[in-house]
Amino acid sequence: MMESVYSIYAQFLSYFPEKFHGLVSLALAALLVWGIYKVVRRQFVYIVLLIVLLPASVPILKSVWAQVLELLKFLLKRG
Repeated sequence: MMESVYSIYAQFLSYFPEKFHGLVSLALAALLVWGIYKVVRRQFVYIVLLIVLLPASVPILKSVWAQVLELLKFLLKRG
């Protein structure tokens, strides 16, 4: 799954000059963090209810969070 994201990202970066790759990666990482913040801030009550009412959702949320962190690490490593 992540390999396909990496290849799409490499194709996306090919549209920009090489000297801007770091800037583009940092901008995308910042937008990703900002988007996650907005979703969590707005949906915080629902996320807490999901965890409380459906304990099986905790491993799923951990998996999603790990994927997001891996993507952020990739973007920041490229920057």
